[in-house]
Amino acid sequence: MTERAGAAVSRSPARFAIGPSVVEWRGDTLRIAFRERTAPIPRRIEGEILIEPEAFSREGFVLDDQALHLWAPIAPRARVSFHGRDPAVTWSGEGYLDSNIGEEPLEHGFHDWSWSRAHVPGETVLFYDANCRSGARHQTCLRVLPSGAMERIDPAPSHVLPRGFWGVGRRVRSDGAPRLIKTLEDAPFYLRSAVAGAIGGRPTTIMHESLSLGRLRSPIVKAMLPFRMPRRFW
Repeated sequence: MTERAGAAVSRSPARFAIGPSVVEWRGDTLRIAFRERTAPIPRRIEGEILIEPEAFSREGFVLDDQALHLWAPIAPRARVSFHGRDPAVTWSGEGYLDSNIGEEPLEHGFHDWSWSRAHVPGETVLFYDANCRSGARHQTCLRVLPSGAMERIDPAPSHVLPRGFWGVGRRVRSDGAPRLIKTLEDAPFYLRSAVAGAIGGRPTTIMHESLSLGRLRSPIVKAMLPFRMPRRFW
């Protein structure tokens, strides 16, 4: 997550490099090799992440009323493995790969959004609630089959969970009352959480995120970003 100058960036159809770190497709496996420095406490972090999709999707979904922002769940279900060299940490589990594409900064188009993904037997369920600055609300609710085929579904009920340390709200879609398992990331404008809930009557662990673009527009928050995302000019 280091911001770098344009001279540090190179790309081809299957490879994207930013400084010493690279994202590249090797067949049907996405490899992310990174060699960076952490922030705000500087130390070296190096290793690679392998994402092996269990299903591919080539569909994209418009998130706003001006059709300026597109979301594409490229691999709704995947196996992910992490191989750290510094520090020496290894783990693997279920994962996911998506992409957001926009013709303007996110904070220009949205007040906030809430997103969640749940793996249940035989399918993956995705909920995306986006509130635009224009006042429009966009809701995308999908069931993804093992083949990668997608179909729209009705949204599960929305439940309020406790706010994060910085006050970012947390609304989770689940059958019945969900329960917060762990907050994984808690920033002034962003929350990522693991939540125990149910989809279609089936218990599951829900991966959830809340993004407050109103917070991100704040000059105070913008001034804090370099402490979490270092900026280099090479």
